[in-house]
Amino acid sequence: MPRHARKHPSSARRRIAVTVGTLAMVSVAALGTAQAAPADSAAATYTVQPGDHLASIARAQHVPGGWLAIATANHLTSPYALQPGQVLTLPTGSTPAAQPATPTQPATATKAASTTTAGGQTYTDNLDGWIKHSLAIMAQNGIPGSYNGIYRNVMRESSGKPNAINLWDSNAAAGTPSIGLLQVIQPTFSAYHVPGTSTNIYDPVANITAACNYAFHRYGSIDNVNGPY
Repeated sequence: MPRHARKHPSSARRRIAVTVGTLAMVSVAALGTAQAAPADSAAATYTVQPGDHLASIARAQHVPGGWLAIATANHLTSPYALQPGQVLTLPTGSTPAAQPATPTQPATATKAASTTTAGGQTYTDNLDGWIKHSLAIMAQNGIPGSYNGIYRNVMRESSGKPNAINLWDSNAAAGTPSIGLLQVIQPTFSAYHVPGTSTNIYDPVANITAACNYAFHRYGSIDNVNGPY
């Protein structure tokens, strides 16, 4: 074989080596660039304030997909109860509005339900205490109803969650979602609110008492309510 033919493989090996070396440098450079890229991709969050619900948060934070997108991003299910101070992840594409640097704590009747009444009675800060406290107020205002009647309806309507809110029915579509232990809409709560209770619809005692007052005028008693009312 002629000598010039034998030299070709050596030249080819040099070209391959140069090519591989160049690719290696490109790969290293690309890797270095990827490693240097900022890792600041943290999702935006929102801290729940007293009185917030998913629909109001979605509007204020300009969330694509609305309240359902927030529920999905945070694995929330019906009745979509929120607690003040709870941190929600906002879906991608949201344009968060400013909110207080230090969230205020809820001034709800869960505190009022734990206070001592004029008669010296103390109520526990749970569903049992809220119902008993409401019954005492109802008795003072001539509103009928029993513990069992209230409890049965509370469990059907909200499963005992004072921050429960219905965002999918006709009331919600009309802009007045059903809220609280007995799922009262704001106009009904305002119309049948009982003086001496909180004006916050999420307040457990105020919510129960207003709902029972409404049931009294419409059905004779909350005890007569066995379904949607």
